[in-house]
Amino acid sequence: MASTRRGSGERTLVWFRGKDLRLGDHAPLASALATGGELVPLFVLDPYFFAPARARELPHRMQFLLESLEALQKNVAHLGSQLLLVAGKSVELVPQLARQLHVTRVVAQRWTEPFGRERDRRITAELSVPFELFDGETLMPPETVRNGSGQPFSVFTPFARALRRQLPQPSPLPAPRRLPPLPADVPIQSVPLPTLADLGISENPRLHKGGERAARGRLEAFLAGVAARYDRQRDRMDLPGTSRLSADLKFGTLSVRRVWAALQPLAEEAPRAWEVFTNELLWREFTHASLWDRPQLLSQPFRADFVGFPWRDDDAGWQAWTDGHTGYPVVDAAARQLLAEGFVHNRARMISASFLTKHLLIHYARGEAHYMKYLTDGDWASNNAGWQWSAGCGTDAQPYFRVFNPTLQGEKFDPNGDYVRRYLPELGRLPAKFTHRPAEAPRKVLDEAGVTLGATYPEPIVDHAMARDRFLKIAESHLKR
Repeated sequence: MASTRRGSGERTLVWFRGKDLRLGDHAPLASALATGGELVPLFVLDPYFFAPARARELPHRMQFLLESLEALQKNVAHLGSQLLLVAGKSVELVPQLARQLHVTRVVAQRWTEPFGRERDRRITAELSVPFELFDGETLMPPETVRNGSGQPFSVFTPFARALRRQLPQPSPLPAPRRLPPLPADVPIQSVPLPTLADLGISENPRLHKGGERAARGRLEAFLAGVAARYDRQRDRMDLPGTSRLSADLKFGTLSVRRVWAALQPLAEEAPRAWEVFTNELLWREFTHASLWDRPQLLSQPFRADFVGFPWRDDDAGWQAWTDGHTGYPVVDAAARQLLAEGFVHNRARMISASFLTKHLLIHYARGEAHYMKYLTDGDWASNNAGWQWSAGCGTDAQPYFRVFNPTLQGEKFDPNGDYVRRYLPELGRLPAKFTHRPAEAPRKVLDEAGVTLGATYPEPIVDHAMARDRFLKIAESHLKR
């Protein structure tokens, strides 16, 4: 089919891909608009995510994704174009659509994950027009920060120092004021956006709302609220001391460049809070750079001496941990927050991961997969790095011999027990003194609070001191070999 050209004669296929669900600071879109030619906005409903059986394995992410896609559809339409939705495998559809639509190039945002890079390699091989990939998932291209020997960093602190030195002041691209209409000769009909019901997923009203406008609202609320206290409150599980922007960064409803730029006034108003928060963004950069350079991290521990580590098969312990019935309140609260809200406070994530891997000696990959299933902000690079860090086998990992005491961690970072009570209502009437150690409460206190150990709330499934000693002996023996 011949196409009617206008402007420069360019026709660009702008492929939105699930990590860039926005119009502001969108480099591929800006590049397409700069040609002055036609553009076709596209999103592929790939069965890798959208097949109902697959979608049900990541229900919270799919809810956020669908809401963000719906918002993107409306935004594109409001600016005068249409987001074309097509169902099928992207490795087959994108080359096919490029031919059918007579585009002169295809543009998209780069992915870090090895399976995304392989997808792009296959598509590049099939396309007869240029396939241009733009950075935008991270502040800097993940392969650019190197140590003095030109090698990837394996420790965070020197990586962060190097990145801070190299990072130019981000200048996010503005959102377009209008988009050219979809070319009249486009032969493809957009399919309807599937609903949660279509995918067999029940809506969870406790999840954050997806979409670019909702993301901007969260950023503005953070900057106007707790940002200046971030350094003092981020570890407090009982306080709203974090940004809650992780899902927005994962799905690209906000770009990380936009967040970094918006934080600049904080550098003068609350420099310590700015430093601590930007360090979190740099940790995210570190996880993506590590996965870019070491794609095997998704299936292997970073530390070679952890290969063959004697993890245990403990189905009863696993079930107690996933259900929130370990008898350690902060571990159980984290488990239930994950299932209920698709989110877990970062301090609680670390405590929970340490408990699974070191108290129960269950393979970190099982916990990593469980979190990826239910986290709304489930990001392959960050989630894997966090779990390997907690298990002691990752890049810049905490020393293997550091084993969090969940009771002391709870008392330090949830001093009044409010976080625990929010997710463990059965402990709601316990005095704060015993919220993190119900097994030590006198019988009278338990009776008055309506708590029966072993019935309304379990006794600890493992003794902390015993579990710590067991892990250390096993780890020391294995690592010596």
